[in-house]
Amino acid sequence: MNWSVPKMWEDGDVWILGGGPSVVKQFNIPDDVVQAVMANTAPLSTYSPYMSVLHDKHVIGINVAYMIGDWIDMVFFGDENWYKKNKEALAVFPGIKVSCHTISKNVPWIKYLGKDGKKSLGISDNPSMVGWNCNSGAAAISVAANAGAKRIILLGFDMCKDGSNHKHWHNAYKKPENAPVRGHRTPRVAPLPFERHLKGFPAIARDAKRRGIEIINVCPTSAITVFPKCDLKDVLK
Repeated sequence: MNWSVPKMWEDGDVWILGGGPSVVKQFNIPDDVVQAVMANTAPLSTYSPYMSVLHDKHVIGINVAYMIGDWIDMVFFGDENWYKKNKEALAVFPGIKVSCHTISKNVPWIKYLGKDGKKSLGISDNPSMVGWNCNSGAAAISVAANAGAKRIILLGFDMCKDGSNHKHWHNAYKKPENAPVRGHRTPRVAPLPFERHLKGFPAIARDAKRRGIEIINVCPTSAITVFPKCDLKDVLK
């Protein structure tokens, strides 16, 4: 259903939990726990106790991040295929469900925000829309801003692989990077989306400054260069 973001987090902090692999390092999650989650032998909620410092925060989880725990206030997604694969689990999530994909327009339990055609890059000033910025994590910044956030803290916004060649802190998507092409012996290499995903952040930074919103990136190795970067412990001081 159509939605307009209310000022529900006025002058507060909003944390956006993305999919980058730096998340497990920032929360000091033991390697054996990470390996179990990556092997899909442990649920994503296994991470929850290690993230207890967020349990009383305003948190937007991007895509599967909401599965970590019901302490996450909102799940945001923009991908149709992801929705089709996850709609049953998504339906029972007790938090707010928000999407900018038109498939959610007629789903009564999903709040729909349109993609702002006049603000495809940056933060939309229209609380009924988002700046898409070519990815769900960046689009969710519009939601946090229009909810009244004074400070937005980004987690898992790496926009690059880690030293173990991981793109995410999970393996929920189960899509191999190299897949054989029928009739060919040479495997096809899936292109990385990071260059496209990075496009919107300079405009987001400019809009955040104009609106008096501070954005902090909790990933010192992030490929995003327009926000201050730090470790989690520094934000929590």
